[in-house]
Amino acid sequence: MMRWMLLLFVGVVLGAIVHLGTIMVLPRAASQDAYSRLTPVAPVNTVVALPPPTPDTAVLPFMDPAFAGGVCRYDLSQGPLKFSVPISLAYTSVSFYNRYDVSYYAINDRAAGRRVIELELMTAAQRAELPEEEDVTAADRLIVESPTVTGLIAIRALAPEPGLMPMARGAIAAARCATEENPRR
Repeated sequence: MMRWMLLLFVGVVLGAIVHLGTIMVLPRAASQDAYSRLTPVAPVNTVVALPPPTPDTAVLPFMDPAFAGGVCRYDLSQGPLKFSVPISLAYTSVSFYNRYDVSYYAINDRAAGRRVIELELMTAAQRAELPEEEDVTAADRLIVESPTVTGLIAIRALAPEPGLMPMARGAIAAARCATEENPRR
């Protein structure tokens, strides 16, 4: 009986190790991740509106047809990125993903507390180069640090009724994502 218990324990431990190893390796080994799928349709440092999702032609999985969507593939190698999107009447959210599709920051219109979500995206090294400004508070200037030089920004605007979809698409179309020409120093 003790022998069977030992074999069962070894089997469970080995299964857990294989399971966790697979979970950790799979995101980096996947060839059709979101970043790869969006490379042909989204130029770097530009907001692109995504087409309405259909079961056969959705660019990304699990897209909700009640939301207008847009993405910005960013590359911070040329400098920090200035990002802004006006909020729609119903709900607007912005999510940041590193190159390997791991979410590291998200903000919505309620958290922003303004009519426009504005922020600067930069690496930790770029942020370290910025001088400390005593008169500028976190409420005045939102800075997000990216863990990788490249990644994705996903923008979603809710249209609670089908007739409000043009308004939601207008918010996505007005979004801006560009490298700062003169970063504050």
